[in-house]
This record gives sequence, structure tokens and C-alpha cells, in this order.
Amino acid sequence: MSWLGAGIGAGIGLMFGGPIGAALGAWIGSSFGSGLQRVGGAAAGLNRDGAQTVFIVTLFSMLAKMAKADGQVSKAEVQFIEDFMRTNLRLGAEDRAQAIKIFQNAKSDNYSIYDYAQQYRQLVRNQAMREMVYRLLFAVAFADGELHAAEEAILRRIPAELGLHESIFSAMWGEFDQRAPASGASLQQHYDVLECTPETSDRDLKLAYRRKAAEFHPDKIASKGLPEEFMRHAEDQMKSITVAYDTIVESRKREASATA
Repeated sequence: MSWLGAGIGAGIGLMFGGPIGAALGAWIGSSFGSGLQRVGGAAAGLNRDGAQTVFIVTLFSMLAKMAKADGQVSKAEVQFIEDFMRTNLRLGAEDRAQAIKIFQNAKSDNYSIYDYAQQYRQLVRNQAMREMVYRLLFAVAFADGELHAAEEAILRRIPAELGLHESIFSAMWGEFDQRAPASGASLQQHYDVLECTPETSDRDLKLAYRRKAAEFHPDKIASKGLPEEFMRHAEDQMKSITVAYDTIVESRKREASATA
């Protein structure tokens, strides 16, 4: 199995403790104990295979915590995860079995979703990878077409734990909420995608767009450890960035013409 083989090959299980280290240990049936390196030392040692395995273990552990947000994991939520893996991520049978094992282990561990988020922030410096985790949490939370109060509370708080800009909640809400107007997200939500405001200059707006586009270029985040099966979500984010920039630019042009 590629994820497991890559993780063992990278030796990442021996590199750190905390929730992600414990999840790795439960996954491969080993106990790494307490005599492990500090998390900060682990970050520098993660190669691409190690980063990929950490991403997968962190993601499915956090999805388990999200599913338990209302106190229990329902049959419907399990089905949502299954459909998400099969349809959205297009995982094969063996990969689904491994992801489910990670999911099941995390349901009963003693760590919170915020513990996982905090450690992932320390391990992975690439913001695009951390945003991808958040995007996938949002996708699963909205899998049944609505956002429950406990899920919303997590999604509002967790950007800070992941080291993301607070505007990302509004940006994702505009993208995933099916109750949004047919015309799409509001202009403010487009600004949120780029982490800008209406007061941002045209020059700085273009710089923000270029920075975000560079972060989410599929080739770049693939090199940072995003598994192939998740690339469609990276492409979706790239489209959102482009749409946000184009929409803001057109809006500013219309405003300039109206006042000319």
C-alpha cells in the first residue's frame, strides 16, 4: 500500500510524538513511546513521502473528529465519508480500507481536532497544504447539504489553530453553502479568498493573486506532499482564486467607469 510503504520508508513514525505520531503508531500497529524527538525537529526531516503520509493521517483523523462533533458518528456520516473517498477522492479499495482504519482509530483517541491542527501547523510550513486540510473538512461538513452548529463552531475556530487567515471561513462558506444565491459568492467573499479588502490597492491585489496562485499551483503542492488523489481539490481552489481575482477586477472597472 503506497501510503503505508512511503511512511515507513521515510521513517516518520520515529520522528515525533503528539497526536499525529500516536495516529501513525496506531495505524501501523506500533507504539513509539515517549522517547521521541521534538516536533520542531521532525518538521525539517519530512521528505515528500513523509509529508504525504502525514497529510493523509492528519486529514482522516481530523475528519473523524469532525464526524463526532455532535457527540456520535451516525451511519449517514459514515456513508458520507465512504462516498467522499470513492467519488470525490476516487480511492481504490485498499486505500479506502487504510483511510477507514485511520478514521476509526482517531474516533477513540484522547486528542481533539485542535490538537491535530496545531501539530500539523508545526510540521507543515506550506500554507496551501494547511488550507487543503481545511477545504476538505469543509467539504465533509457540508456533505449532507447543511452545516450543523457543532461543525460550524469547529470550522470557525480551527483556522487559527492551522495558522490560516480568519477570512478563509467566509471564503469557504461562499463556495460550499448551497443556499448561496445563484449568482455566486458576494464580492466580500471574493476578497476573502485572496485575503484582501476593498481598500487593497490594485497593485497589492495583483500581488496577492499571484502569491495565492503560486501556492496552489498543482505541481508545487504535489511536490510538497499532496497525494495525487487530492489534486482535484487543489484545482478547485485554484479556480476559486482565479474567479475571485477576475470578479474583483471587473467590479473595480465598472466602478471606475461609473464615476468617470
